[in-house]
Formats: sequence, structure tokens, C-alpha cells
Amino acid sequence: MTTRHRTRWLALPAALLLALLPASASAYPNPGRVTGDITVHDPTMLRAADGTYLLYSTHGGLEARTSTDRIAFSRSGNAFNSPPSWWKTYSSANDPWAPDISYHGGKYLMYYAVSSFGSSTSAIGFATSPSGKAGTWTDYGIVHSTTGSSNYNAIDPNLFVDDDGKWWLSFGSWWSGLKMIRLDPATGKSYAGDKTVYGIASRPTGTKAVEGPSVIKRNGYYYLFASYDTCCAGTSSTYKIKVGRATQPTGPYYDKNGVAMMNNGGSPVLESHGRYIGPGGQSIMSDADGDLLVYHYYDGQAGGTAKLGVNLLSWSGGWPTAY
Repeated sequence: MTTRHRTRWLALPAALLLALLPASASAYPNPGRVTGDITVHDPTMLRAADGTYLLYSTHGGLEARTSTDRIAFSRSGNAFNSPPSWWKTYSSANDPWAPDISYHGGKYLMYYAVSSFGSSTSAIGFATSPSGKAGTWTDYGIVHSTTGSSNYNAIDPNLFVDDDGKWWLSFGSWWSGLKMIRLDPATGKSYAGDKTVYGIASRPTGTKAVEGPSVIKRNGYYYLFASYDTCCAGTSSTYKIKVGRATQPTGPYYDKNGVAMMNNGGSPVLESHGRYIGPGGQSIMSDADGDLLVYHYYDGQAGGTAKLGVNLLSWSGGWPTAY
């Protein structure tokens, strides 16, 4: 894809875009133009070797969509044509959530969650595919799980592969916050040499509502994006995306004001504005024209339907700005 396929405003530098806005306009950008089948929740996206954009999201057997231009999306089935037998232990509906797709070691990888709403009896699964296309995924079972007595929740996984070759999986929702474990690149599962469950973000006072971590490295810093407050309530959703940064993947992460993300910290990246309510469930994708923030929001002009949002990120000043 070339940048001429993008809408002209999306290619503008963030500072110039803000300068062109009227004083009364929102400080947050509207999503870039996307069309077709864009009713999604917790989207993750990458560009395959053949140039096709692969988008996966919550529900079904993990819903699959494709695009040739990152604008028009169409359904292409599900990651899994039939549910692995172990899902039933964690979801009577066989309804997996929040996939995370990436490409490493010559194959496509997917981490995903199986649980039920409000429960910490949860598990993170792992699958691989030679092409990343719908129906081609082979499941390898549970990577990490929690029970009803756990003080954290094994959902919303995100794989981060560091420059030194170490694999890290961040995850978590509510309870005691977001966690990170080290993975073995040979198996895609827990690393025997380090069984530590690291805490990376928490809200110890007030609401416990932080979930959906995404970790990337830019310009020598590790950045942790997370969804704060309440999702899944249509136009009543209060989701928002915040970020902090650290000098090592396991933290500690701090926001722009120096507040620790383990102590309610987090600098806003995207919040509700106009019809675009409760943005969250985010992932970060690197493409030819820059880093993309891929997320869902609830459309105030469509009865609160969850839809796909895509914005570019600027890193001017060492912090991400959506535009």
C-alpha cells in the first residue's frame, strides 16, 4: 500500500493538524477512514507477506477480516473453524477474546484469551499459522491461566519481542492490574528460567479498571499502552487509552508527569470525543507510513455499535500522539 491511499489529513504531521483545527474542536483526532465490515471488538492487525492486511478480533472463533488497502475490510471467516476442547473450561459459550497476532520465526503467532465476563477463571491460548489466514491456525493450548481465587486475570495478551531476542507476554484486566511474564521462543509458552509474574500497571485506589496492555519499544524506551475504565457498555462506555514508558520491559513504567503506572499513572492518548465513545482494546502496528494505533470505539451515531478505529502515531517529543 502507498500513502496515496490514505485520506489526506491522516498524512499531516500532528502539530500541523492541531494548528488547523478550530479552537472549539476536540484535542483528539477522529479515526482514519475505514469501510466495509468494521464492526469489531479488541482488534489486532498486521500486514502479511503478500501485502494483505490481516485483522482479527473478539468473538466467533476469533473473527477474521482482510484488506488490500487498509481502508476497505471484509470478513474472511474465523481463526478457528472448530473450538479447541479446553475452551469449555473457561467459557461455556466457546467465545474467545482479544487476539494478538504477530510474525516471528517464519510463522504467524496468535495469543488470545478465553474467559467469561467478570470472571478471573481465565486462560491465555497460543496458536500458529503458516499464512495467518482464517481457518489455518493450529492451537497449542494454554500459556497461562488464573482461577477464581487469583488476584489477577489472564486475559488480553500481547507479545513483545525485544531487540535481545527475549520474548515477553503482557496481559491482565482489573483485579491487581497488568502483568508480564517471560516466554520461551522455542515453544511460545512460559520460560522455565524465569517464572516471575511481573506487575507493570495497577490502580490500587479507586476503580481497578485497567486492562488490555500493548508494549512496544521506540527510541530506547519501552512504552506500555493500556485501556482504562469501562468497556462493553455501548454509548455508556468510559474506555480510554493511556500510556507510560520505562527503560526495561518489566518496568517500572511512568507517565509524562512521573506518576508510576503501578500507582494509577498513565498519560492520555485517546479519549471519547463526539460520536467516538470509549476508544480502547488497542494494539500497535508498524507499517510503511508509521506506527498505527488500532482500536475499537462505540459509535454514538449507530446505537453504540463497536467499530474499528485506526490512527497514525507521532513520536515527537518522546511520547505518542494520535493523529
